[in-house]
Amino acid sequence: MKLNAVQKILGLLLMLFSLTMLPPALVSLFYEDGTATPFLKAFAALLGLGVLIWLPVCKRREELKLRDGFLVVVLFWSVLGLAGALPFVLSTHPHLSLTDAVFESISGLTTTGATVIVGLDNLPPAILYYRQQLQWLGGMGIIVLAVAVLPMLGIGGMQLYRAETPGPMKDNKLTPRITETAKALWYIYLGLTIACALAYWLAGMTPFDAIGHAFSTVAIGGFSTHDASIGYFDSTLIEMIAVVFMLISGVNFALHFIAWNRKSLHGYWVDSEFRFYLALMGATTAAVILGLYLTGTYAGWGGSFTQGLFHTVSIATTTGFTTTAFHEWPAFLGILLLFSSFVGGCAGSTGGGIKVIRFLLLIKQGLREIDRLIHPSAQLPVRVGGRSVNHRVVDAVWGFFSLYVASFTLMYLALAATGLDLTTAFSAVAASINNLGPGLGEVGAHFADLNSPAKWILCFAMLLGRLEIFTLLVLLSPTFWRS
Repeated sequence: MKLNAVQKILGLLLMLFSLTMLPPALVSLFYEDGTATPFLKAFAALLGLGVLIWLPVCKRREELKLRDGFLVVVLFWSVLGLAGALPFVLSTHPHLSLTDAVFESISGLTTTGATVIVGLDNLPPAILYYRQQLQWLGGMGIIVLAVAVLPMLGIGGMQLYRAETPGPMKDNKLTPRITETAKALWYIYLGLTIACALAYWLAGMTPFDAIGHAFSTVAIGGFSTHDASIGYFDSTLIEMIAVVFMLISGVNFALHFIAWNRKSLHGYWVDSEFRFYLALMGATTAAVILGLYLTGTYAGWGGSFTQGLFHTVSIATTTGFTTTAFHEWPAFLGILLLFSSFVGGCAGSTGGGIKVIRFLLLIKQGLREIDRLIHPSAQLPVRVGGRSVNHRVVDAVWGFFSLYVASFTLMYLALAATGLDLTTAFSAVAASINNLGPGLGEVGAHFADLNSPAKWILCFAMLLGRLEIFTLLVLLSPTFWRS
């Protein structure tokens, strides 16, 4: 274990994160909302802490191993959650308890979008901007950003990238150098954000709302600057713009890179995960629209179509935007939408959930086992896109799924033990571990009324989902700590 290298990178990353406190301070000065001081104090505190951590080992040069990369990622996201809570604690409006501040910070950085703040329309612009910024930074991952802009760190960037990047197939690099890969991903991410913000602005949002909602749309986060979320704008055009960019952001960013690089959309259609993603989204959308119409939730096909399409894409991609209280829809539809978030976005996207490629592999593996019952001696490989999948990948997917179910069950029981009803406990864990945001029952609108132990459990669930189970749980293994 290269603890000096871990300490060095953690200090540098904290110093980098301290700079994110300056844009909200500038927003505060522009709008004269009087909240610049908490951000400036947080900037000074985090910068000083980063320097103190980095300075003793600044001249040490050690190559990170993959195991060290896991430790850096987990430590940084844990520390980041605490660091991001500072402005909420120091601010007087809103003035959050430590538990609520950490919950809001982790929810933002993990792009979960679950909030404990009520009365967003009355908050200072700087606080609103900061919440949206947290999600935008967390969307692609602050680790990838750091590797992209700080190649002088002298550490093995691929180790951090493999520990951070979601999905079962992490070894494929878009470019020969990892720094170039990270930069390519961020250029695409930034380009989509700018395009989304312009579209929102042209559709009628103010520049402030357009930027804020573009941050959370492309990050698949779900935070809004209004209590009514996208429903505040009461605009079908804005809702459809959100649908388009949520769908795009739920796709593997490697496909976006290939399409841009080759100036062709052919790469999307030949990708098995992308086709399965669209098929699942289409089938779920059709079921929700039909359910809304048949139950008379909305008068006519028009309302059923727009509301069904918007909420299906929002929940299935784990964004979490709403235009109405979908948790008050007929129970079947609420459960269907919640279950769709378990699949989530594609691997390599900003979406949460188990990931589409894993569900595709699980289905193919299940079908193979049925065929094996009929032909016990046949060699039947699992194929994706016409190519055989290495059995280690299939084993890893099954291992991930097993740990996911086990972790979900334990946290569900723990949450129920705090006194929550079973519907609220189930949906709260689902919304957190899938990085979704809104749930059912008491957490349909917000998480403010939950007790403190429940909020800490959900913080762990959000981190577990963001770090794809293995990255966090591997640190609890005795084998990890053996030299």
